[in-house]
Amino acid sequence: MPISRRTFLQHAIALTATPGMAFAQAPGQRIVSLDYGLSSTLLSLGLPPVGISDLADWGRWVVEPVMPASVVDIGSSFEVNFETLLQLKPDIILTTPYLDELLPKLTSYGRVVRLEIFTPDSGPVLQSAIAATRKLAVKIGRQTQAEAFLLRSDAFFEHCRQRLAGKNTPPIALVNFMDARHVRIYSNPGLFHGVFERIGVENAWSGTSNYWGFETIGIEDLSRITDPDARLVAFDPVPPDVLPKLAESPLWNQLPFSRSGHLSILPAALMFGMVNEAIRFAGLLTDLLERDA
Repeated sequence: MPISRRTFLQHAIALTATPGMAFAQAPGQRIVSLDYGLSSTLLSLGLPPVGISDLADWGRWVVEPVMPASVVDIGSSFEVNFETLLQLKPDIILTTPYLDELLPKLTSYGRVVRLEIFTPDSGPVLQSAIAATRKLAVKIGRQTQAEAFLLRSDAFFEHCRQRLAGKNTPPIALVNFMDARHVRIYSNPGLFHGVFERIGVENAWSGTSNYWGFETIGIEDLSRITDPDARLVAFDPVPPDVLPKLAESPLWNQLPFSRSGHLSILPAALMFGMVNEAIRFAGLLTDLLERDA
């Protein structure tokens, strides 16, 4: 039976809220995570971290699943509070190549597990995230939970695809507005592009991208999207001056996206994430496209 986004999130929230076996930490399982994607994956494997970096912004950028109140903020990923880290006595510290400059210090506080999701050689990010989920599960002895999580995730993606099938979904150009003149636009091999492919949505932008899956372009470059049915979907937060300035811009008003119904705003979703973040984006986009079909 297809799984809905509500059911998927209820399951994830149950794992982060239910005491007992779901949260039982075996010896050697006190984990600190310096990456949002790895942190959210721990929650879905039933093993919440004791501490994470940048906890204060979790509700702004990650949102789902909810982080338990017991988790401690250890500072930013680049300015770790090592006194707090020492007090937490972690057995495992999760990190990524993005934070390699911290490795000499981190190794003094626990066993460092370094997992690659975004690298020049990692290929499509969604597949890399799935592979990293399995590698993480091996490191913490949660292989059964990981496979169950990935099966639920795949069922959710398939459900999104089925909901959109036959609805004449338009090509989507996905952006963050940096200001009234520039956007960050998402494409292959990024996490969001992987979601597009999995749920059957065409990416309207075929330009080049870095291995994170985005590039920054000028508003005028959006004219390279020639399909008249294409829609522009932007993530919140949109800087408050952007939409008023665009309304007065002759350049913007020549673009098809300036027409009514061709620009939509989605709640924030984390592009630097893993499977849970792909699930959030897939659900938000499918809800939008199904509602507007």
